[in-house]
Amino acid sequence: MRALIKLFLVAVLAAAGFAAWQVYVPFAPPAGQTFVMLRSGYSTRRIAAELKKAGIIRSELAFRIWHIARPKPPLKAGEYLFEKEAALPQVYGRIARGDIYFHVVTIPEGYTMFDIAKAIEDAGLGSAADFLHIAQTQTQLISDLAPEAKSLEGYLFPNTYQFTRAQSLADMATAMVHEFRQVAQQIGLVTGASRNGAGDPSVGDQAGAGDRLDMNTVVTMASIVEKETAAPEERPKVASVYYNRLAQRMALDADPSVIYAELLQGTYSGSLHHADLAVNSPYNTYRFPGLPPGPIGNPGRSSLEAALHPETTKFLYFVSDANGHHRFATTLAEHDRNVAAYRRALGMR
Repeated sequence: MRALIKLFLVAVLAAAGFAAWQVYVPFAPPAGQTFVMLRSGYSTRRIAAELKKAGIIRSELAFRIWHIARPKPPLKAGEYLFEKEAALPQVYGRIARGDIYFHVVTIPEGYTMFDIAKAIEDAGLGSAADFLHIAQTQTQLISDLAPEAKSLEGYLFPNTYQFTRAQSLADMATAMVHEFRQVAQQIGLVTGASRNGAGDPSVGDQAGAGDRLDMNTVVTMASIVEKETAAPEERPKVASVYYNRLAQRMALDADPSVIYAELLQGTYSGSLHHADLAVNSPYNTYRFPGLPPGPIGNPGRSSLEAALHPETTKFLYFVSDANGHHRFATTLAEHDRNVAAYRRALGMR
């Protein structure tokens, strides 16, 4: 009888030891870095199965018992990254807290919707084609700001974002548009009812001209300015050149607009050649007068401010000085001299 009791106690201790080993001894992910996607609606049983399948826990049963024995915090859906060994309580605690993994996506100023789509795909958040489709069709996101917009180009604000794979691509586009709205409010680009995303948008006055500008004009101008100079202090002056050209009904002759025309047609080769200036597109500001139909990229804050408040100048031309800035001119003769200086700086004849 005493032997049976001893055997029973040994069995109990062995079972307890085995259970403690399954729960408390850290377990290392098999691949060093292991991602587990737990989708909304997963049951505790399904969550345990996914974790076991990924090699994050030793026992599905132990995970479920641990859940039953705890106060019942809801286990949070999302993508989790496991890269260090962890015991079952640590794994459980992370999921209960919702310690999900965020993919960082940086959108530099001037990126086009094509660039953004690739950045989204490179981050593993979805296909570039799918994001591009959203950017080209979900114009209801900005219909109160720019009712004539044919895409979200110009309104996908450049910033560093943290997205999860649980978010849809439409959610990501919406977050970028929301960021645009916030910045537009801060700089006075959007006033009145449109601050809340409803009603007719009111756009601030353009300094130096006194004209009432529509949103499409400001954002399109800002997108060109963004592409033309990387120096924030130059942007109000660059904007003045283009506004002056518009006022005199001169062609804008903006190279970035030609590149964008070819991006839309799928013909851009990565560099601009003289023959490209003849491309038949309303975005080609060499062939068609006035601003292009819409933005040619997504401008940052300083370019939006420059388009809204350009300097008051008489400049009609500018060219690079080969040192990251530009020389400005009021006459073609002066501009030709600046171009010659630029060519000399580059060692060109």
